[in-house]
Amino acid sequence: MKPLLRAHNYTKKCFILHRQHNTSTANKANPLPLDGIRVLDMTRILAGPYCTMLLGDLGAEVIKVEHPQRGDDTRTWGPPFKEYQRSPITTKNSSQIPPEFPGESAYYLSVNRNKKSIAIDIKQESGKQIIKDLATKCDILVENFVPGKLSEMGLGFKELSKANPGLIYASISGYGSTGPYSKKPGYDVIIEAEAGLMHITGEENGTPVKVGVAVTDIMTGLYTHGAIMAALLARQKTNCGQHIDASLIQTQTSMLANIASNYLIGGEEAKRWGTLHPSIAPYQVFKTKDGSICIGAGNNIQFEKLCYALGIPQLSKDSRFLSNIDRVTNRKDLVKIIEDLLCKKTTKQTLALLNNSGLPYGPVNNLKQTFDHPQIKARGVVREIEHPLIGNIKLVGPAVQYSEAPVGQNISPPPMLGQHTEQILRSVLGYSDCQIQNVVRSGGAAIYDYCI
Repeated sequence: MKPLLRAHNYTKKCFILHRQHNTSTANKANPLPLDGIRVLDMTRILAGPYCTMLLGDLGAEVIKVEHPQRGDDTRTWGPPFKEYQRSPITTKNSSQIPPEFPGESAYYLSVNRNKKSIAIDIKQESGKQIIKDLATKCDILVENFVPGKLSEMGLGFKELSKANPGLIYASISGYGSTGPYSKKPGYDVIIEAEAGLMHITGEENGTPVKVGVAVTDIMTGLYTHGAIMAALLARQKTNCGQHIDASLIQTQTSMLANIASNYLIGGEEAKRWGTLHPSIAPYQVFKTKDGSICIGAGNNIQFEKLCYALGIPQLSKDSRFLSNIDRVTNRKDLVKIIEDLLCKKTTKQTLALLNNSGLPYGPVNNLKQTFDHPQIKARGVVREIEHPLIGNIKLVGPAVQYSEAPVGQNISPPPMLGQHTEQILRSVLGYSDCQIQNVVRSGGAAIYDYCI
């Protein structure tokens, strides 16, 4: 396989910088997939930081740009906060004092591991220049400003790609960079409402509800992550970077999957079904004596197994339930029979009946039960990380395991605001003491002296 970073005629200087960045990882026996790739992360909140966290998990060096006083919005999104075990600041040595937070918020900690934080004010000319300088040293830039905002500041794709033609520039917004809504700010819950997801989520006769997690943000981060990986492969063939235009509204619309197809092809308007499936029965949550359990029987064989496991084998021979079409047509009768049976049994008793049946089933767990799940534990889903100022923290690690790469084995804790400003200015940009003093004095950057 050809390496991701090659010497291209269009920018010899740019390649040399990348090659130097690769040097530290070149001799690793099992390098991470994105070792040697550098990412300039100009995102905040969830969709963008989730995307860049995934890139960081794969070995990319992620430089997170934050406002010197506010930082990422989610730094204040709490409670809960993980309180500092000791004062984070040595005031006598600090050139500037960072804003005070109650601690590190759980929200911020959830999507910002494996990153370095640099505190930059891009409204200052010296701050803008730092971004321009960093863009020449990076393979990827990810941002989630309102479309056109960074271009107005001279930091758009067209401007930055002139100095670095290999730059992959990914923009995440609510509605995309074109169209009548392009300048409108977009948030997960608004897009869930506006792009159909909320309309189909909730109980059949209830009001629309949002999904319990910001799924549109998460999926947009995943889509953008995938697009960036594809753009890296395309750069091998074309020697050029490109602009990626990702949006919450297009992501959400694509997530409608078969529901969208039912409407576009069949003219079928969607509705809320609760946990029911419009085309399969039984396929839903059933109440037990002390909880709930989800059961799916997608074909005749599985339905026969379910009836046998529940001690009602005759039900599979009932003319009302012989085929899936019959079961969907007579759903109310079927559901009532199963509900009447399960409401007299505990969840534990029901699970015992279904064990080794070959059926897809599972209890409706709360978070304690989720993280106590033997499979979650066996797969090492939860990772413990030592943060220098808040102590041991537990995070959900990478979702995918690689046979030939140690993804998730060496996780660095989410950074403090501006923790790496001086390091990045010196080691990546090669700024002198005088240059660093000038940008700090001008307000373009902030250097905080943390006790770590």
